[in-house]
Amino acid sequence: MAVRACGLIIYRRLQPAPSSKVTDGIEYLLLQASDGTHHWTPPKGHVDPGEDDLQTAFRETQEEAGLQASQLTLIEGYKKELHYPVRGKPKTVVYWLAEMKDCNTEIKLSEEHQAFQWLKLEDACKFAEYEDMQATLKEVHQFLCSRE
Repeated sequence: MAVRACGLIIYRRLQPAPSSKVTDGIEYLLLQASDGTHHWTPPKGHVDPGEDDLQTAFRETQEEAGLQASQLTLIEGYKKELHYPVRGKPKTVVYWLAEMKDCNTEIKLSEEHQAFQWLKLEDACKFAEYEDMQATLKEVHQFLCSRE
C-alpha cells in the first residue's frame, strides 16, 4: 500500500517596490529535514487514522513550523498530488497552497527540522533538489501570477 502524506506550500508576500510586479515579492517557506540527506521541503507528513488529507496538512504545518490554521489563508483552486518511491515503496504527497496572513509571523521548528528559509522562486527551486518539487513550485508561482 502506498504511503500517504499531506502538506501545505506556504508563501508570503513582501511589500513590492513601486516599479516591480506584485509576484516579485513572493517567497516560499521550505524546511530542512534533520535526518537523512537534510533535504528541503514544505511542511508535510503522514495521514493519521481518522484524519482527512486537509486536516493532516494543517496539523503537520502546526507541528513542523508552529503555524496555526488561523495564521494562514488557504488558496482555493490549487491542489497537487506528487507520486514517487521512497525506500522502494510508492508514496503519494498531496499539497495545498496557503498564504501567510502576516508575513512577519515567527516560524517555530520541531525537532524534525534543523532550519527554515523564506525563498524567492528561483532559490526555492535550487534548495528543493527533486524535479517534481521544483516543477510544483514553478506551477504554484504561475498559478499565483495568473490570479494577479
